[in-house]
Amino acid sequence: MDYGKLELHINELLESRKISKNQICKALDIPRSNFNRYCKNDFQRLDAGLICKLCHYLEIEVGELITYQPPEK
Repeated sequence: MDYGKLELHINELLESRKISKNQICKALDIPRSNFNRYCKNDFQRLDAGLICKLCHYLEIEVGELITYQPPEK
């Protein structure tokens, strides 16, 4: 059964703030390969620590970073 999915809005947030992926990965000590998967919404589980780091660094609430997409009918 399809329950929908979570979608991260990392690319949009970085673009609007003119922050490069290299810059944020270095600042937050995140491996670029892992970060790229999150940017492409290609993940099975979310790392709570990473979500906290991103929210803190970007000065946003979780709801600005993650949205729930219901299943298509």
